[in-house]
Amino acid sequence: MTKRYVRRPTVMSSERKYEVIRRPVITEKATLLNEHNQVTFLVADDAKKPEIKAAVEDLFNVKVQAVNTLRQKGKMKRFRGRLGKRVDTKKAIVTLAEGDSIDVTTGL
Repeated sequence: MTKRYVRRPTVMSSERKYEVIRRPVITEKATLLNEHNQVTFLVADDAKKPEIKAAVEDLFNVKVQAVNTLRQKGKMKRFRGRLGKRVDTKKAIVTLAEGDSIDVTTGL
């Protein structure tokens, strides 16, 4: 019989919670995900899924079912003939439990 791994609860300081969750992403695609009880956030590059889950649950007082993350590489762009690069970002799509919701138009 194999032993099950029990994950310890993630403990963070209140400053780290605000560092992990940078801001909500308000785009057409993100608002369409809102219909499926999902909210998109811009998060810190070094944030892990358990940290994101704990931060959202503590800051917004909701129950999180799942966290999906993605890294978006910055595009190479030209400005006045010079080559530049946009910043790399990390996004988190947070699926909330049934009955919970987050209104991203209001602040914390």
